[in-house]
Amino acid sequence: MGTLKDRTLKDLLHDDLTAAIKARDEVRVATLRLVLAAITTEEVAGAVARELSDDDARTVVAREAKRRREAAQAFAAGGRPELAERERAEEAVLAEYLPEQMSDEELAALVTRAIGETGASGPAVLGAVMKVVRPRVGGRADGARLAAEVRRQLAAS
Repeated sequence: MGTLKDRTLKDLLHDDLTAAIKARDEVRVATLRLVLAAITTEEVAGAVARELSDDDARTVVAREAKRRREAAQAFAAGGRPELAERERAEEAVLAEYLPEQMSDEELAALVTRAIGETGASGPAVLGAVMKVVRPRVGGRADGARLAAEVRRQLAAS
């Protein structure tokens, strides 16, 4: 994977696709083509075509990684380990283009701080806490993982 100096994430994905084609890395080629197609689809969706920012492109990459993770779980549960392994390999390629994920300890501390700031107690105020903590997390933790931690801490309070 290259670096993002003076280049967009989309440029980086194109360059890495070219390198993967030359290296004959089938999984990487298929994955990068898929994510570039998803980015292009997102760019032309709506009334007016637009160029995605790096944050928007990263959101598309994260969405595709989540799809791979869910598909791998479904294939594994369905007794198709070879397909599950392929999905995991594609998810690993996509993970290279995402920010490093927060540790459980970092996430717990962030949620604890947000609960303290909002004065929330009990599971009924989950949305209020999520509204405060989600922007701080950014793309560094999956939404389901974040919601589970908020629920866990609110249930304990």
